[in-house]
Amino acid sequence: MNFVNKYGKGILICLLIAIPSWIIGKMFPVIGGAVIAILAGMIIAMFWNDKQNAEAGIKWTSKIVLQTAVVLLGFGMNLGVIFETGKQSLPIILCTITTSLVLAWIMKKVLKVPTNTSILVGVGSSICGGSAIAATAPVIDADDDEIAQSIAVIFFFNVLAAIFFPMLGKALGFDTMHGDAFGIFAGTAINDTSSVTAAASTWDSMWNLGSVTLNKAVTVKLTRTLAIIPITLGLSFIRAKHKINF
Repeated sequence: MNFVNKYGKGILICLLIAIPSWIIGKMFPVIGGAVIAILAGMIIAMFWNDKQNAEAGIKWTSKIVLQTAVVLLGFGMNLGVIFETGKQSLPIILCTITTSLVLAWIMKKVLKVPTNTSILVGVGSSICGGSAIAATAPVIDADDDEIAQSIAVIFFFNVLAAIFFPMLGKALGFDTMHGDAFGIFAGTAINDTSSVTAAASTWDSMWNLGSVTLNKAVTVKLTRTLAIIPITLGLSFIRAKHKINF
């Protein structure tokens, strides 16, 4: 009963945001439920001044539920398929993640972007968009403005990628008889899983490939998502070691 009194209101509010966001995300897969939920939360926070009674439940949900969701994501991944796909895509995944993080660090220096924002944008663009930002933000104690800026950048490029990547793949001369090449391309280069799905499905539709490209792209993307684990652990270790803000 004490748990319900302390956390119930915040958990209920998160649930009331999550369910409609999930439904709308199914209707608009280019955007995805995760991004819609984050944007909805930010909009509500702008007008909701007295959220003291719900704060504990919101924080509990953002940590415990998110961590549980990551574990459940692991249950849904077939290691045999991941290892098989990894033979083709792992070197590309490592290169793209490394390049993205290095570029984020360089742009931070050149444009004088706040450190937390550059970390969130780098992690979001290199791993899995809004989900990676949501997982990383508590680790580095990012504030609402930093999260909002990062989400805005990732959301913008997600939409562009979902729309233009199939055309870019055609211009680059990817194999249209099989979906593997474009699937690896989309799975390693697009941020959110929802946009990966949209781009890969469009490629399948363009060349009547069934769901071959989609299956390859999603598997590569889920393999790439595993990078959340070492990245967040590394950031936690650095923060604990230096005991200072980034």
